[in-house]
Amino acid sequence: MLKDHDRYARLMKRIRRALLYALDAGAAVVLTLMYIGFAAMRFPDGHHGADLYGTLIALCVGLPLAFRRRRPLLVYGIVLAAMVTATLMDITREPFLAVGLAAYLVGLTRPVRLAAPVLGTGVAAASVSVVLGVGVLTPTEGFWSAAGLAVWAGLVVGVSGGAGCLLRWRRAETVRREGLRARRALADERLRIARELHDIVSHNLSLIAVKAGVAAHVAEDDPREARAALRVIEETSRSALAEMRRTLGVLRSEDAPLAPAPGSGDLAGLAAEARRAGVRVEFTSSGLAGLPEGLQLAVYRIVQEALTNVVRHAAPTRCRVAVLGSAKSVTVEVTDDGPPPDADPPMRRLPGAGHGLVGMRERTMMYDGTFAAGPRPEGGFRVSVSLPRALEFGEGAGA
Repeated sequence: MLKDHDRYARLMKRIRRALLYALDAGAAVVLTLMYIGFAAMRFPDGHHGADLYGTLIALCVGLPLAFRRRRPLLVYGIVLAAMVTATLMDITREPFLAVGLAAYLVGLTRPVRLAAPVLGTGVAAASVSVVLGVGVLTPTEGFWSAAGLAVWAGLVVGVSGGAGCLLRWRRAETVRREGLRARRALADERLRIARELHDIVSHNLSLIAVKAGVAAHVAEDDPREARAALRVIEETSRSALAEMRRTLGVLRSEDAPLAPAPGSGDLAGLAAEARRAGVRVEFTSSGLAGLPEGLQLAVYRIVQEALTNVVRHAAPTRCRVAVLGSAKSVTVEVTDDGPPPDADPPMRRLPGAGHGLVGMRERTMMYDGTFAAGPRPEGGFRVSVSLPRALEFGEGAGA
C-alpha cells in the first residue's frame, strides 16, 4: 500500500516537473519570436535594430528561459546582459519581462543572502540602461518619461524576484510548521503507546507478583493453593504475552491482524482477574450501550489501572467498582477498604512509580473530564472519574 502510494507520488512529481519545463520552453519560444520582431521593427525616429545583432540578442533574451529551472543564476545573468544590450541599442522598449521571469526563479531557488544582491544588481542595471538608452543614447522620450520607464523596468525585475523570495519563505514556513506538527504527533503517539504498554504490563505483572507472593507464602503449608496460584501466573503471563505481541505487531507492520479494542463489555473480565488476585470485587455497570469505541477504551483502561493499584497496594481487600452511564456522561468509581491490618507488608507493598494515576489523569483530560483520587477518611482509597459522553475530540482521541 505504501509502495503504491510512493510510486504514484513520484509519478505525479515527474509529470508536474515536465509540465513546468514545457511551460518554460513555450514561454522561451514566444518571447524569442517577440524580440526578433522587435529587432526587425523600424521605430518612428527611423532607427531599427540590425538584423544579425538584433536576432542574436533576441535569441539570448528568450531561449535561455527554457532552462531557468536548471540553472537560474546563469540564465538570469545571460538574459539580463542581453536585455541591457537590447535597451542600449534601442532594439526594444519592452520593460524587462524576460528578466523578471528569470529573476523569479532566482528568488525562489536561492537563499535571501545570495538572491538579494543579485536581484538588486538586476534592478539597478535595468533602470540605468533604460535611462541611458531612452533618454541619452537614442533619445525618443523626455527625461521624465524615461525616468518613469526606468522605474517600471526596475519594478518588474524587483517585484518578480521579491515574489520568488516570498514564495520560498512561505514554503520554508510550511515545511517548518509541518515538521513541528509531525514532531508533536510523534510525541503524542509515543505517549499513547507508552500508556497502552504501561496499562498492559502493569496490570498483568501486578497480578503475577501477587500470586507469586501467595505461592511462596503457602508453598509448604498448602501445596494445593500454591499450585492454583501458579496456574493463575501461567494464564496471566500467557495473556500478557499475547496482548503485547498484538500491540507490537501493529507497530511493526500495517498488515498485522487487528484484535478488537477492549471496551465496556470486557469490564467484568477485569473484575474476575482481580478476584483471582485475592480482591473481593463488587462490580456494577449500567447505561453503557452505544458508547463510542474510543470512550469505551478509555473507561476500560481507567478501570484496569484502578484495579491494578488495588491489587498492588491493598490486596487482599474488598473493592467496589461502579461504571454508570447517563445521557451526558460516564462515571467511574473504584473504592477499596485498604489492606487488612494483618496483611504481609511485602505482599502488598509492590513497587510502583505512580505512573498509573498519571495515566488515568491523562486519559481523563483527553476527554475534558474530571478526575479525583485519594485516601478515604474511613480507610482505603478512592478513584472517581467523570467523562463527557458526547465530545467529538474525545471520541477520536482515545481511539
